[in-house]
Amino acid sequence: MRAVVIHAEKDLRVDEVAVGEPGPRQVRVRIEAGGICGSDLHYYLHGGFGTIRVREPLILGHEIAGRIECVGAEVTRVKVGDRVAVNPSRACGRCRYCQMGQQQHCTDMLFYGSAMRFPHVQGGFREMLVIEERQAVKVADHVSAAEAAFAEPLAVCLHAVKRAGPLLGKRVLVTGSGPIGILTIIAARAAGAAEIVATDVVDGPLPTALKMGASRAINVMAEPDRLKAEYGAEKGAFDVMFEASGNQHALTGAFDVVRSGGVIVQIGVGGSFTLPMNVVVAKEFDLRGSFRFHEEFDWAVAMIGSKTIDLSPLLTATIPVERAIEAFDLAADKSKAMKVQLAFG
Repeated sequence: MRAVVIHAEKDLRVDEVAVGEPGPRQVRVRIEAGGICGSDLHYYLHGGFGTIRVREPLILGHEIAGRIECVGAEVTRVKVGDRVAVNPSRACGRCRYCQMGQQQHCTDMLFYGSAMRFPHVQGGFREMLVIEERQAVKVADHVSAAEAAFAEPLAVCLHAVKRAGPLLGKRVLVTGSGPIGILTIIAARAAGAAEIVATDVVDGPLPTALKMGASRAINVMAEPDRLKAEYGAEKGAFDVMFEASGNQHALTGAFDVVRSGGVIVQIGVGGSFTLPMNVVVAKEFDLRGSFRFHEEFDWAVAMIGSKTIDLSPLLTATIPVERAIEAFDLAADKSKAMKVQLAFG
């Protein structure tokens, strides 16, 4: 079968790989759609991120959905023909974090398409994938594979919103209006946020941010003083800030508009930051990290199935797997693309 494999920086290939057979409690999924994530782009453009490097050929991809092709003898959760979203997290269930209900911090995590451990955990950008039964989350009949493939990034954002605490009636700032920023807007609106202001450094994604639930959208590169001028009075207007760009300046540049005692949730990953700790201390910010998800994956599938949200404005293009390099190049061009998916059918 065909799979999208990174061999080194800018060395992306569509290779032939073996098809696996499911065990008693496993299923084989014929993958239909796979969304290209920021981490996939880091592997493609840079051969890794931070100290994490590709050390062997790695099948990319963790935003995936498809149909059950065959099941093991002991499988009861799903059946052949079911369309499913694939949860790419495979926590061990035994370590102390799993036992505490914090599976996203599992000390023996297997997460698809990751070079964080060696041998690497091969990903889901392939025509068929064998997974544990518990990773297959059935989607509603009316949900397309393209929609189901948004479950993973939406789960990331639902976890971030949970990390923030109650949002009912709160004023919220979201910095970075890429796919994660926009899905965070959706999640924050669903959680009852009264006002959501989205920012970015380019105009391109801002109309989508407004369409998906932002109250206002500001280009902070074109109007660098506008945010502070309108929201900086009385030590800041925002109760909660979600930083989704992974940029230090986006984080610290908003300190003037987050109120004293406000909550800041860092979602974007951008390496080492230098923070003005005197401001963090004086304004008593509550700075929280947000990493992956656990039960939120099932929440995301249910939310997509409810039809209360329309994710179609986020999907820029669907490109056949044999044109994977074209798809990755488009996904890397933020002036042209929000979310690009690969089609495996």
